[in-house]
Amino acid sequence: MALEYDGSNYCGWQRQRSGGSVQDAVEAAVSKIACSDIRVVTAGRTDAGVHASFQVLHFDTQTQRPMNAWVRGVNALLPDRIAVLWASQTADDFHARYCASERCYLYLLLNHPVRPGLDHGRVGWFHQALDLERMQVAAQMLLGEHDFSAFRAAECQAESPVRNLTKLEITRQGDIVAFELRANAFLHHMVRNIVGCLIYVGKGKYPPEWMDVVLKGRKRSDAAPTFSAAGLYLAGITYDAKWKLPGFAEPPLAALLPRASRSRI
Repeated sequence: MALEYDGSNYCGWQRQRSGGSVQDAVEAAVSKIACSDIRVVTAGRTDAGVHASFQVLHFDTQTQRPMNAWVRGVNALLPDRIAVLWASQTADDFHARYCASERCYLYLLLNHPVRPGLDHGRVGWFHQALDLERMQVAAQMLLGEHDFSAFRAAECQAESPVRNLTKLEITRQGDIVAFELRANAFLHHMVRNIVGCLIYVGKGKYPPEWMDVVLKGRKRSDAAPTFSAAGLYLAGITYDAKWKLPGFAEPPLAALLPRASRSRI
């Protein structure tokens, strides 16, 4: 299955003892359609307050249903802010997490003196002016395969801090600064920590070269604080064509931009 969801009111993707996760809601809905207890495996675990425009999961079941039941039937049972985009039967050895070759995250930042109201929870916010060119120069220093320990949360459970960051593009439309990051995988809080550091550079606290110093130093204490989860979206998961998953076109950035992207008077 592929899902989209607004993570504002959830404790994150992963099931918690206290409940309140996206996974809890999805498993409950799928289990009702399957008439059996279903546990799902996802391509990536999003944190509390993080959204997804394209999240992939898989589950095993012996229950036979029309494919439409796994989409419209499950959607009828899901909370309004979670929706199945498509469902497909695939090979037994497919794994949503381990078969994924790339993940894409988008961070949408409102760069305006006044905080968002209508778009609260859908965008991050920074009130000072940001220099886009300085941030773009700093971003280039992170591309490639590196030890990203400096951008890793203390509670990160990944065995290795080495990741291959293939894209870090920063653009601006109106008052929205968009950060697009692609990598084979991401560490816990890696995107939000990178965004926090780029904002430090953009506001003039440090020169662009500081990003390289932080990266090579491998110390979390040298980097900026973890930035808000509000503007973060899991926006794409890439798989080999051999799995024959339904084709999809990643939504253009404009489709994800909230009303706040319009320049304010």
